[in-house]
Amino acid sequence: MTGRPLRRRLAGLALLAFAALAQAQAPAGPPVTVRGDRIQKVVNGVLGLMGYSVVPDLTASTLSIDSAGDAEHPRITMSQLAGGFTISKTTPVYVEGGAAYSRYDPSFILGNGQEQRAVPVKWVSGALTGGVGWDFPIAQDLVLRPIFNFSLGRVTSDLRVASLAIASVRGTDTDFLDNGHLDSYGLGGSLMLDYERVRPDEEIDVELRYTAMRLKSFGNSSEAVKGSADAIAASLYTRYRAPTGMTALDRPVRYVLEYAYTKYLGDQPSLGFSNLHSVGAGLELDSSAHDIFITRTRLVGRYRFGNNVSGFALSLAVSF
Repeated sequence: MTGRPLRRRLAGLALLAFAALAQAQAPAGPPVTVRGDRIQKVVNGVLGLMGYSVVPDLTASTLSIDSAGDAEHPRITMSQLAGGFTISKTTPVYVEGGAAYSRYDPSFILGNGQEQRAVPVKWVSGALTGGVGWDFPIAQDLVLRPIFNFSLGRVTSDLRVASLAIASVRGTDTDFLDNGHLDSYGLGGSLMLDYERVRPDEEIDVELRYTAMRLKSFGNSSEAVKGSADAIAASLYTRYRAPTGMTALDRPVRYVLEYAYTKYLGDQPSLGFSNLHSVGAGLELDSSAHDIFITRTRLVGRYRFGNNVSGFALSLAVSF
């Protein structure tokens, strides 16, 4: 067995050995504790990570960052599926929703005043986000859209091995480790300026958006893991579509060009970057001539970059 599973097993064995060594010490020895400031820092970091997920955002829809074991900036993986639409021009109610997954691999410090050890853990979070807004036309093809946003998320941790070892050590505060999960909710809003110009020869879509949400822990979370974070972002999204000259499914095949930029203004930058760019190109199939639920399918390749991060992604999107 090689790779990450082997490292996790070795880390678990090392932790169990350290717990046994602590038990073998004299009863008067110093108690082993988990550094509380580190716990609170990581909890706020997890909520900050969730801040990337609860804001519908093309640039952060898929991210994987590996800091090569850096304890201050551990491995991060995020995926997001989100969408929104206006019901109709006569009923200009805008509805959006999304689901997101993220994984965060921090380390906790276990010490007794004489010796310290890093305990690696894995946090996995899921979040559901919704929004309801209203379109106010201000010019041809241009609307102003205020949106009320809300979210609900849960973070779980694979601390079972760590908590079993630490719980056997005298004097250890294991309330946080035994809880195993952190629930959070978020309330806030967005203001969007949306320009959509649809013509037979070309389509232009430009969106300016500002979103602010307050995330807070709630429920059965212990005092040690209560936290909060502000998810604030300003973004620009542009897309240009035009026929390629080819046809498929009785409709023109279009090429797609995209550019998006997001500036993170809340607690998200604590995880290593404060802005992201996305440049993309691809093709779109129009299936509206046929009686199927999906009207358009887009395959787009994107290059993403920002301070301290860069990478590629291949995305498949559909319109209904």
